[in-house]
Amino acid sequence: MTADLEEKTDRYERMLADALAAAETVAPAGSPLGEAAADCREMAESYLRDGRHFRADDDPVNALASFSYGYGWLDAGVRMGLFAVPEETELFTT
Repeated sequence: MTADLEEKTDRYERMLADALAAAETVAPAGSPLGEAAADCREMAESYLRDGRHFRADDDPVNALASFSYGYGWLDAGVRMGLFAVPEETELFTT
C-alpha cells in the first residue's frame, strides 16, 4: 500500500508541474477572464508548493491531496478556455 501511495504522489506532483509548464494563459490580462486565469494559476502553484511542503514533512496523504486539488484548478481553467495547451498532451481533459 505504501508503494502505491508513494508512486501516485510522485505521478501527481509531476503531472501538476508539467501541466503548469504546458498551460499558456490566453485570457486577456486585466480582463475579468484574465483575472480568473491568474487566480487559477496561483491556486495551482500554491497547491504544488503545499504538496511539496507536506511531502517534506513526510505527509504523503496531504501531499497527494494538494497535488490533486492544484491539478483540478488548472484543468478547470483549461476547460473554461482560460489556458491553451498543446493538442498532443494527455495532461488535460479537453
